[in-house]
Amino acid sequence: MQLQPVKIGQYEIKIPIIQGGMGLGISWDKLASAVSMEGALGVISSVGTGHYENRAHISKELNLKPLGSENFYSREGLKAIIDNARKKCGDMPLGVNIMYAANDYARVVKDACEAGFNIIISGAGLPTNLPEFTQNFKHVALVPIVSSAKALKIICKRWQQRYNRLPDAVVLEGPLSGGHQGFTYEQCLDPEYQLEKLIPQVKAEIKEWGDFPLFAAGGIWDKEDIKKAIELGADGVQMGTRFIGTHECDAHENLKQMLIEAKQEDIKLIKSPVGYPARGINTNLFSLIEKKLAPKIQCISNCVAPCQRGKEAKEVGYCIADRLFDAFSGVKETGLFFTGANGYKLKEIISVKELIKKLTHGENA
Repeated sequence: MQLQPVKIGQYEIKIPIIQGGMGLGISWDKLASAVSMEGALGVISSVGTGHYENRAHISKELNLKPLGSENFYSREGLKAIIDNARKKCGDMPLGVNIMYAANDYARVVKDACEAGFNIIISGAGLPTNLPEFTQNFKHVALVPIVSSAKALKIICKRWQQRYNRLPDAVVLEGPLSGGHQGFTYEQCLDPEYQLEKLIPQVKAEIKEWGDFPLFAAGGIWDKEDIKKAIELGADGVQMGTRFIGTHECDAHENLKQMLIEAKQEDIKLIKSPVGYPARGINTNLFSLIEKKLAPKIQCISNCVAPCQRGKEAKEVGYCIADRLFDAFSGVKETGLFFTGANGYKLKEIISVKELIKKLTHGENA
């Protein structure tokens, strides 16, 4: 099967693979630029950009962490990341992933448009008002992430009624993805909510509104998975975890090593301060939480609205911003290491060029 180019708005993606936007600091300029240079879509995560080259106002009294959401989601940091990516990939399309649950969501969307991103991908909630913040940037393609046909219907109805606009593409994320899920714990394990059941449903919903591409995500690992998703009705795929296993991935080498060493039974659904289950590696952090020895929770960065300024963090025993920063920094003892369900299959670090070749021509290419 030959993969066909896909248009997202006015941008043609020659290889219909979106590299998932992984935060904090997993997919920044090095990874995203390398992916776009190979003809797929590189995506930069907007999470924690204040940590990029220390672009934010950092409190030395509070362990060098960005103060408040305006610094955690640093405008200057985001601009520096895309500028450094452009030095490598030129004017190839670049996407940015912006969580709807993020505090300062509207401002971060506007920052991304002004910084020069071509495509905004947005999930972690239903981005029903995303077009409101991009009206002065008609060239920016908008791609919501959904977990069901019902969610897509709500978005399309709202966007069309309020803004006379429809998505330029949609990412359908099934319950095998890394990080936060758009499902309850029970739904993650229910066969009726698996990606192969959801693709035809979402494809049918797209046809109710016209025609725009569908990218399937969650558990996609190799060429065979891509082929299966396309046969079910997808136009392409989004993949996150597999790109962690590349030399260009912006993650600390310790983070990559954690994934390489992980066994299938180490990858669990875990409680998160955002109220939905998340998938990651069951590390020493969770042992410390059980023993009530985990790092003290102080809401310094005010990163996501559902956490309610640390209230939910105290319920689950950890601050997500701080623990993701530890993972980004390579601190194995207290880091939070997100991965998709197939992360245990990662056994080596290769180049993005080699990975794209394997995904398009097979593992032995």
